[in-house]
Amino acid sequence: MTTTLSELEAQLAALKQDATNAIAAASTLAQLEELRVGYLGKKGQLSKVLGGLGKLDASDRPRIGALANEVKEALQNDLDRKRTTLQEAQIQAALESETLDVTMPGVYRPLGRKHPLNSTIDRIVDIFVGLGYTVAQGPEMETDYYNFEALNTPADHPARDMQDTFYLPDGNLLRTHTSSVQIRYMEENEPPIRIVAPGRCYRRDTVDATHSAVFHQVEILAVDQGLTFTDLKGTIKVFLEEMFGAELPIRFRGSYFPFTEPSAEVDVQWQGRWLEVMGCGMVDPNVLKKVGYDPEVYTGFAAGFGAERFAMVLHQIDDVRRMYSSDLRFLRQF
Repeated sequence: MTTTLSELEAQLAALKQDATNAIAAASTLAQLEELRVGYLGKKGQLSKVLGGLGKLDASDRPRIGALANEVKEALQNDLDRKRTTLQEAQIQAALESETLDVTMPGVYRPLGRKHPLNSTIDRIVDIFVGLGYTVAQGPEMETDYYNFEALNTPADHPARDMQDTFYLPDGNLLRTHTSSVQIRYMEENEPPIRIVAPGRCYRRDTVDATHSAVFHQVEILAVDQGLTFTDLKGTIKVFLEEMFGAELPIRFRGSYFPFTEPSAEVDVQWQGRWLEVMGCGMVDPNVLKKVGYDPEVYTGFAAGFGAERFAMVLHQIDDVRRMYSSDLRFLRQF
């Protein structure tokens, strides 16, 4: 059956009118895309109409081709304008739904406060970082080796009685000090080293105003060639002056720790009385040997103290248990 020129012209005119009406009625971008594919796609209605070109006389084909291009261009323009309109409407709807009414009262969210214990630890760490120390950390669940053996405290050593701890079914334990961090760090690094190790520790202490089974400790360690007790004293003096904000009287009393030799306790004169604040000493040669350091070449010093004690002194807190009670009446003071 032969398709006439007038028939194709009528089909193109009808297609254009239908498509124009459908595009104008589209309410979403998804609908608009369906119309584009349905009318102008490879298998769309325009392509079907043009399928009749082969049945026309050769002289009529250019006219229908030109008319088809006009229809296609007109519909493409309609699609573009409608797409722009729908996109603008979509943006406007989003803006209206997300508009903030500045006249409405705001929702009050109280600002958080830094816990006095955390602020004390941060202050301590900042001082030592300023002195060139690197922060080091380790696991709270430790092996007997790192917590005791490597620190010159074998199984039958009486010093273990003072650090009775919580043992786990697999033979591990909850660390009693952050000294285990020193061993782990020295195993993985060569001298010179200077580290500060803050962290949570555990001991089977009877809980009272000055003791807790869970507490926080900060330790420092320096290892290098030629370090002496004088270097240790100078470091502690600078730290305490920075910490307490004054040039306080300081005294060193001879003491004993299995992992340092010689060892000392450090007291400061605070508000008219002597207050013990930390223990310290030169790293025992046996500890250096455990981590593969030659004690004939390297020496080191270490010091450790409880962060809770410093926080109690600085903030005049009378009971360590207040730090763990989560009582807002207490915490809001800081």
